[in-house]
Amino acid sequence: MKAIRFAGAGRPLNMETVPDPEPGPGWVVVDIEAAGLCHSDLHIMSGMDLGDLTVKAPLTLGHEGAGVISSVGEGVRDFAVGDRVGIALVSHPIEDAHFAPGVGHDGAFAERELAHVSTLVHIPDNVTFAEAAVATDSVATAYHAVRTAGSVRRGRTVGVIGLGGLGLNGVRIAALLGATVYGVDVNPATFGPAQDAGATACFHDVRQLADRRPDVIVDFAGVASTVAAAVESVRPGGCVVLVGLGGAVAEISIAAMVMRNVRLVGSLGASKDELREVYELIASGALKPAVQEVPFAELPAAMDRLARGEVRGRLYTRPRADLRVPAEVA
Repeated sequence: MKAIRFAGAGRPLNMETVPDPEPGPGWVVVDIEAAGLCHSDLHIMSGMDLGDLTVKAPLTLGHEGAGVISSVGEGVRDFAVGDRVGIALVSHPIEDAHFAPGVGHDGAFAERELAHVSTLVHIPDNVTFAEAAVATDSVATAYHAVRTAGSVRRGRTVGVIGLGGLGLNGVRIAALLGATVYGVDVNPATFGPAQDAGATACFHDVRQLADRRPDVIVDFAGVASTVAAAVESVRPGGCVVLVGLGGAVAEISIAAMVMRNVRLVGSLGASKDELREVYELIASGALKPAVQEVPFAELPAAMDRLARGEVRGRLYTRPRADLRVPAEVA
């Protein structure tokens, strides 16, 4: 089968022919119908320190995968050949973050992927493979950051920093939860989509949020300047949720943290239950991820576009498109 492989930090992705996977006990093979492209893939490719996560090359990247089960291993229950499934990047509880696709084992940038049964979630009939794939990280991560880590609820005021793929989902989720939402991004082209998603207004500078006294600021950019400004702009007693990995370190005012009683919370991924809830929101029509397809052979070039900040919404690819798998309307 064809797969796009990562050979090591600083080296280009390459299309290769690799053996078809065979499922062992507790594992299944998923024919990948859609795979999302993520900034986390770029972090892996650059050799960024990911803490306790160990990435060993060579590896097939891609941790946002969805498709159809084509074979099952011994002991698999509740899932069968022909089931439409998303492959969850389970991160909560963090102690159970095993079997991470595209990190701990070969991921979704291939025609087929091995997936452990513990990571599988059934896809509702009216959710496309493209939506299901990007939801495993881009949408579910935003959902956990806003609803769980930030405890956003009706009547809260929320600032969302970074209005790319995750940030737009964060805006929409906060609005669905009944919050008043403000967006922040250096690119004014993001303001329209953010307001369409539910933002009341958008700004270029994080400090412009201060007059709105946000209860929660969710930082999907994660660069030194945004983290420091968020701590100083959230209301006293408020919470800053840090999701983005745009920088390695940030200098934060200890006085602002302590004297203003600000909580700074890191947020990674989501739980399987949260992914199920996200699928239900998409199925209901309340949440509509913005997705754009790129041809599988052009995935390395698309990753370069992502690295240059030229992408809004979420890119995905169909590794099996040349096998005459019909395209879905996303």
